[in-house]
Amino acid sequence: MRYTWIDEYLLKKRAVTKDLQESWNWIRYHVGGKMFAAICLGEDNVPYYINLKLEPEEGEFLRGQYPDIVPGYYSNKQHWNSVKPDGEVPDDLLKDLLDKSYRLVLEGFSKKRQREILGLSCCGTECSGCGAYGNMCKGCNEAQGKVFHAPRGKACPIYQCSVGKSKLATCASCEKMPCEIWRQTRDPELSQEEFEAGIVSRVENLRG
Repeated sequence: MRYTWIDEYLLKKRAVTKDLQESWNWIRYHVGGKMFAAICLGEDNVPYYINLKLEPEEGEFLRGQYPDIVPGYYSNKQHWNSVKPDGEVPDDLLKDLLDKSYRLVLEGFSKKRQREILGLSCCGTECSGCGAYGNMCKGCNEAQGKVFHAPRGKACPIYQCSVGKSKLATCASCEKMPCEIWRQTRDPELSQEEFEAGIVSRVENLRG
């Protein structure tokens, strides 16, 4: 298989798990317990298809452009597509298609469940890595944004904007990220350098 980077690439995505479906001899990649990609192996354990999910219109278009993309093997042929592992589909295109498949499956969950699966607040903070989590704060998702640093009885302004007003799963869906609201909620105990590094980290979490 020419796409030797696939396993490492997919496992770097947040909340991805991997297993082997022995009866099919498929290496499957899941997010939230649902498969979004698979490497289909033959009896000799050599890959013969890479399965991924796309919007039906895009899948149909790409199958018309690339002979090495065909309707999903042993899958719903409207939503799933199979890529030949030794074909001519460019690496960058395949990465883009795998990214889209991951997002499609993730977005099939409720917005709250998406945040739980990713282990992130709407602004990209990993609550489990915060010293206040489980101590003075039960977490952004659990508290519906009413975290320890928010005004009493109210949600954090970022949560209120992203989840409450805009009805988004996370700020990743907003073209203004990171916006002025992010900067207005700066922890005064952080230096400017620490604050900016935190923003970079949160953006990477959301886009990863």
